[in-house]
Amino acid sequence: MTPAVEIVARGLEDYALTFAAMRSFTDSRTPDTPDQLWLVEHPPVFTLGLAADPAHIIDAHAIPVVQTDRGGEVTYHGPGQAVIYLLFDLRRKQGQKLLPREFVSRVEQAVIDTLAAYNLQGVRKPGAPGIYLANGNWQGAKIAALGLKIRGSGCTYHGVALNVTMNLQPFSWINPCGYAGLATVDMQTLGIAAPLANVQMALAKNLIEQLQGQAQQELAP
Repeated sequence: MTPAVEIVARGLEDYALTFAAMRSFTDSRTPDTPDQLWLVEHPPVFTLGLAADPAHIIDAHAIPVVQTDRGGEVTYHGPGQAVIYLLFDLRRKQGQKLLPREFVSRVEQAVIDTLAAYNLQGVRKPGAPGIYLANGNWQGAKIAALGLKIRGSGCTYHGVALNVTMNLQPFSWINPCGYAGLATVDMQTLGIAAPLANVQMALAKNLIEQLQGQAQQELAP
């Protein structure tokens, strides 16, 4: 039987500390280690994916820039953003390996389902990971970013970030995800007054449903 997914609430934590902890967890996990979702909020930081061009940081304004080992380009993390890191073993899904493309699609669907619960319609864009608004004045604006590391062992880390109630200005200091002029938005700007913790937990539950069905959840300290 597949172990229940553990939800680990890490609170407000420096990005570099979380990054190191994700790698350490993945290095030390065994076939019996339960998969985990880490719920985190970060102080302001720009992060670069493996293929990121530093030139996409227009002006960091003294915000730290951290090189990571995830996929994707440059993005911004800051207070008011629901960040969830997915520490999963893709080869354990019902005894069969979950392919990376399907894994990414399920993570994106969890974001879409979460937004739908707040009457917001999110969509995918071919070749541009993440979730974008489907309609309204902010149609095409990016509301969630996705960046993952999938090791040869099938174990994953990094994850997804949904903009809930943020200062969006730092996104204008970069080319988000490598796209000059890409508009970014949060739920607050769209008129949704929802506590960050509520949105983060809703997203976590949708991720579990997408990735492990109706498996029992456990709240880890």
